Amino acid sequence: MAIEKNSVVHFHYTLTLDDGEEIDSSKGGDPFAYLHGHGNIVPGLEKEMLGKEAGAVVEAHVSPEEGYGVHDPELDMRVPKEVFPPEAADDLQAGMMFQSQNPKDPNQDIILRIVGIEDNVVYVSGNHPLAGKALNFAVEVISIREATTEELAHGHVHGPGGQNH
Repeated sequence: MAIEKNSVVHFHYTLTLDDGEEIDSSKGGDPFAYLHGHGNIVPGLEKEMLGKEAGAVVEAHVSPEEGYGVHDPELDMRVPKEVFPPEAADDLQAGMMFQSQNPKDPNQDIILRIVGIEDNVVYVSGNHPLAGKALNFAVEVISIREATTEELAHGHVHGPGGQNH
């Protein structure tokens, strides 16, 4: 069976940046599973996986546009520390995430990540940490199967016992 829309695909992968830095890997663990054609993985990798069969090895170079997007400087902000609740202000740390109003669309919320703190200024970003970076995937396709009706209805893979969310 070849990978096509609505296939459940299990694969092992290693993700590196262009400088060779390893970002993530499934080595030593369970394979990653996704529902093909439903936006469960970055678009550039999904395109590269189309038509592959179990056992295939895929080397995919994914541009920022086809990965986590181009870095948007409008989503990088300086926020006065006093806007945070007083009980949380002293515990703020880089890497923490919180939900806020999207500065580009006040009718929409956005997840912001604290990228730094300097005196009474908190630097936050609505960009994904890998936005603006090219991604290199080394993939081995382990198995492919048809999705269940329940998986198709939910738009993602379910574990061995069925729905698990």
